[in-house]
Amino acid sequence: MAQELGLYKKFGLNVELSRELGWATIRDKVIHKELDAAHALAAMPIAATLGLGSIACDCLTALVLNLNGNAITLSNELWKRGVRDGKSLREEIIRSRREKTYTFGAVFPFSSHRHLLRRWFSSHGIDPERDVRIVVVPPPQMVANLKAGNLDGFCVGEPWNSVAVQARGGWIAATSVELDARHPEKVLMVRSDFAASRHEEHLALVAALLEACEFCDAPENHERIIETLAQPQFVGVAANSLRHGIDGEMDFGQGTERMLNDFCIFHRDHANEPSGDKAAWALELIRASGLCPQPSVINFAFARKFFRQDIFEKATALRHSIKQQIPNEPELEIASV
Repeated sequence: MAQELGLYKKFGLNVELSRELGWATIRDKVIHKELDAAHALAAMPIAATLGLGSIACDCLTALVLNLNGNAITLSNELWKRGVRDGKSLREEIIRSRREKTYTFGAVFPFSSHRHLLRRWFSSHGIDPERDVRIVVVPPPQMVANLKAGNLDGFCVGEPWNSVAVQARGGWIAATSVELDARHPEKVLMVRSDFAASRHEEHLALVAALLEACEFCDAPENHERIIETLAQPQFVGVAANSLRHGIDGEMDFGQGTERMLNDFCIFHRDHANEPSGDKAAWALELIRASGLCPQPSVINFAFARKFFRQDIFEKATALRHSIKQQIPNEPELEIASV
């Protein structure tokens, strides 16, 4: 939306958007300087700096892009077997133990999705290491794998849960706003050397995206956001699938609908600040992943190096120093993909 609204131009930037295949590709292209900045999972700057799953590269974030926004979807086959929640899923896993191991998808090893899925399993007495299999699947491929029977469920961001429900492939068992309200979800990730050597451009980038986050949070702008995301060069999913995650009017499937006002928060309630509590949450995700060989080396001071509130405050000041006005009919600049 920053591109569509002309906000990059407003802050003196020339930005080209690049649509990527998955989170590992995004991480690697940031590390190898093929991308200057990226929309990234909240814990990715820490994981990349530690070299978890990649070569080590110092990275940071000065902007949280949103809170919440995920859900756990289970297959209709599990519904047919009597699964209605985590408790009945555990019963089904025990009953079918000699027949199969149930498989669930998450988008990245160090993602809120895997973290929430593991916590949800544990809260219902399901051992995420022994009782189930968790595999990494790119978000756009989740629904096809669910319908094909390769997955029995997944945790992913919208619109893919709604796509699964509308395709009659699954039903939503839980949402992240219910499991861990106001958890940081996506951030703006850059290399530390980029933030240092191109400081002014980085501040302008954060300021432009901060203004875009505020735009996205306003209900009167939701239809325009949905129309934009539905375009093939962006998400390319039908508007009726995108609408649920934007408006919070969630169709859980199997005849259940609920309004979740905080399903996805883009700006309000200090959502964009890379604050200490958000850094601590990302830190705990890394520790709890079971994938960090030396979790003891990670402490709060370590995490704060990567969630840079000082840069955020400078970008906020820059934003306020520029006249606050989005044109009624902005010149549209469609990103090359």
